[in-house]
Amino acid sequence: MKKTYGTQQAAAKIGVGFRTLNRWLALGKIRPSTAIKMPDGRTLWLWTDADIAKGRKVKAATKPGPKAKPKRKRPR
Repeated sequence: MKKTYGTQQAAAKIGVGFRTLNRWLALGKIRPSTAIKMPDGRTLWLWTDADIAKGRKVKAATKPGPKAKPKRKRPR
């Protein structure tokens, strides 16, 4: 049996945050090979090493977002 990882572990291996990986799932940018539907309606995603390699390619193709503007000091 292949080694699988949970979503948090997969996000750490890809080098992105858990919320970013969930956002990519919702947008359809990436799909792991195994999805298990839970009785309460949630989905358990199981990630293989091949899925993590695909995630790294998605990360490399993604442009970084806008940078935060530095806060200006207000005069006293």
